[in-house]
Amino acid sequence: MPPILVTGTAGFIGFYVAKSLLDKGRAVVGLDNFNDYYAPELKHARTAILEDYSDFVSIACDIADRDAVQRVFREYKPLIVCHLAAQAGVRYSLRNPHAYQKSNLEGFVNLIEEARLLPVERFVYASSSSVYGGNTKMPYSETDPVETPVSLYAATKRSNELIAYTYNHLWRLKTVGLRFFTVYGPWGRPDMAYWSFLENILHNVPIKIFNYGKNRRDFTYIDDIVTGVGAALFSDGLDTWEIINLGNNRPVELMEFVSTLERLAGKEAIKEMVPPQPGDVVATYADIDRARRKLGFEPRTTLREGLERFVGWYLDHPALAEAVRNFRLSQR
Repeated sequence: MPPILVTGTAGFIGFYVAKSLLDKGRAVVGLDNFNDYYAPELKHARTAILEDYSDFVSIACDIADRDAVQRVFREYKPLIVCHLAAQAGVRYSLRNPHAYQKSNLEGFVNLIEEARLLPVERFVYASSSSVYGGNTKMPYSETDPVETPVSLYAATKRSNELIAYTYNHLWRLKTVGLRFFTVYGPWGRPDMAYWSFLENILHNVPIKIFNYGKNRRDFTYIDDIVTGVGAALFSDGLDTWEIINLGNNRPVELMEFVSTLERLAGKEAIKEMVPPQPGDVVATYADIDRARRKLGFEPRTTLREGLERFVGWYLDHPALAEAVRNFRLSQR
């Protein structure tokens, strides 16, 4: 059986999705450029786990490199594409917009064009809750207007959805866009608040509480996300162009999130209350009726359960945690 192509396998969600597929006996070709947006040691550690599987092929490849992407499709002829690679981060897009142009726009077009030329059976890709921008209606529904992104990152993710629509309209390429809501868990992203907050709490470094702690996020545990992605890859009955929210459906205020981390870490955070950050949204909250109906999606992990697993993992990997912290400090 042809392999499944997963991009971003050295990243957080891509690593977990690839591992889940391999555990189910599916062959996976993984692409990643192993960039230094955060500590490459973490990316290589994730990849080392995947490389223990005989049915996994790891390829160091920048998806913005059109020729390299073409070679991968010609050699491996994947059955399905699960495109999870992207330049992530809302705040980083304020400082380095061209990284988003290369990865999230050029890279996306390179992949979806090769997918339709092969053609693949299904093209599943990561969108983001960020596309909802400053919408105030809660919870966010896939039918809500999403034409006012408040960050370049969000604009690139909305662009991906529109490009996927065009490829479906012109060539009937089956596409599924998944709007992820604040994914967290072990082996996660160090640029996200749950990691940096825990790191700072343990090292007695102040944490910045943006918008004075009034922000709310629909924190979604990685295992629940992987279940949803798996359903998007294989479920019958999907339309040929789909946009689907994957979120926990239980938004949590930032101060509750911090309090939970403090209890699990056994230490009180040094808090610095600051104004909102440009590009941030006040709240995210997923309407998951469509995901329930079409994917059988039902998140099961509470914030406390998920953070407890993350903190346990973090404390069990002190060398990796220290490498991540040292890299962060070197970038200041």
